Amino acid sequence: MKVLGLIPARGGSKGVPRKNLRPVAGEPLLAYAVRAALDSRRLTAVVTSTDDPEIAALAGELGSRVLLRPAELAADDTPMVPVALHALEHEERELGEPFDALVLLQPTSPIRTGADVDAVIEILAGEPRVDTVISVSAMDDVHPARMYRLGEDGVLEPLWSEWEAAQRQDLPVVYYRNGALYAVRRRALIDHRSLMAGRKRAYVMPREQLVNVDDERDLLIADLLVGRWKAGRP
Repeated sequence: MKVLGLIPARGGSKGVPRKNLRPVAGEPLLAYAVRAALDSRRLTAVVTSTDDPEIAALAGELGSRVLLRPAELAADDTPMVPVALHALEHEERELGEPFDALVLLQPTSPIRTGADVDAVIEILAGEPRVDTVISVSAMDDVHPARMYRLGEDGVLEPLWSEWEAAQRQDLPVVYYRNGALYAVRRRALIDHRSLMAGRKRAYVMPREQLVNVDDERDLLIADLLVGRWKAGRP
């Protein structure tokens, strides 16, 4: 399979200013995504899509191809699909051949390796009926059985009433999209305009690898967890 690795890294961020350049365990957040992509043996090409000259320079130094995206694809509310299609079309034109699939590596989920990237590609390669592979982690205490909607006058309405009073060990296992990897076939991405298109398979990652950086609190947690991960500690 010919597979494009895409790292989306715009310059702006409301939750964490200059998020993709912020240090986590001694390295810019962007570096973890680029390293995982370049360590993959199954990716055909790796490109960082950004609107920011400083991010572009860092990505290039780290060894990634760089695509400067237009301003209309770099707003706070820009969906990821147009960014992915823009990168796919550009890289196919530049490299002179179509890809079979695209793998998205978001810098905000830094704990992943080249082996993880290869694993999601191998699922696609080995299962022709699968259109998308999504990395997930099992949830424990943060579980739908523990969650509520607020009704009128603040009345609690359980999301999953049949399990509301169950002990933790009795709850059915549920999985959370951990943001680390999305692998989608080219045709499914184009036809459905979705990174979660068609028949989906899970790539289950350990809960210890669940890190998402959306705000300053997440950044503090990521610094600790990524540091332990780099040191080889759970």
